[in-house]
Amino acid sequence: MKLKLALLLSIVLLPMLSFAQGSSITIFSEDGDKFFLLLNGQKQNNVAMANVRIDGLTQPYYKAKIVFEDNAKAAVDKNIPVNDPSTNAPADVVYKIKNKDGEMKLRYFSAQPVQPNYTPPADVYVMHYGQEAPPPPAANTVTQTTVTTTQVNPNASMNVSAPGVSISVNVPDVNMNATTTQTTVTRTTTTSSSESNYSQPQPAAQPAGCQYPMDFGSFKSAKETIQKASFEDTKLSTAKSILASNCVSTEQVMTICKLFSFEASKLDFAKFAYGKTTDKGNYFKVGSIFDFDASKTDLNDFISNGGR
Repeated sequence: MKLKLALLLSIVLLPMLSFAQGSSITIFSEDGDKFFLLLNGQKQNNVAMANVRIDGLTQPYYKAKIVFEDNAKAAVDKNIPVNDPSTNAPADVVYKIKNKDGEMKLRYFSAQPVQPNYTPPADVYVMHYGQEAPPPPAANTVTQTTVTTTQVNPNASMNVSAPGVSISVNVPDVNMNATTTQTTVTRTTTTSSSESNYSQPQPAAQPAGCQYPMDFGSFKSAKETIQKASFEDTKLSTAKSILASNCVSTEQVMTICKLFSFEASKLDFAKFAYGKTTDKGNYFKVGSIFDFDASKTDLNDFISNGGR
């Protein structure tokens, strides 16, 4: 009886806790363009970033505005849902900014259940909705002046010449042709004045390439998560979301590709995964999973162009 009661309470309370916590959204730029995010008119970051996460979202929809650091790129305005599109339950929803034919677009990328103890990567700006965005770092300028004086020897001798006469005279304590050079050095230092628990960390230096693929247990969990997705698009977005923070081997890429039903999805993921692969020298093997020569040629051209 107690076990049944505990189970019933967990079924009732877990959804309530999820809704109390609210959803979160992560918006990232596919090409690394830095931007400012406004939700319902409230600015979320005072320092332009390429990857922004906002948590504590309790409404089902928010009006998002993306303003790019590069003024040449037009701002993006869009009403976005922040719950899981399939269940309408609170979720960690990911959107990406994509440059499509020169026009910036905001697109749904993936969704997963809310992670209570989520730890963001170092290059992600995190903000709790409703909290005032921290001010940008304050710049302190220090000016250092160095004065250098050059002069001739005060005890130097001076030759005086006249027709038929040559006289050498010592002239003490006299500055002859003295020159003064002033050099000014300006040094600027930047310190952060933010006291918020949610800060804007500077992007960490990224490694030149992935060194280690997912271990057996992590990859097994990733594969099972992708398989559980009901639709092809959801499988693809889930697989990409996993690779956002993980690296893979060529064999792992081939295994994931085989989970897709359509050739286009396999090719899309194969291209996406190339940059997160630890053994690019073996990537030619991925071509064997395609049924059509056109797909193999497309991937080979993509690899030959350095993943572009």
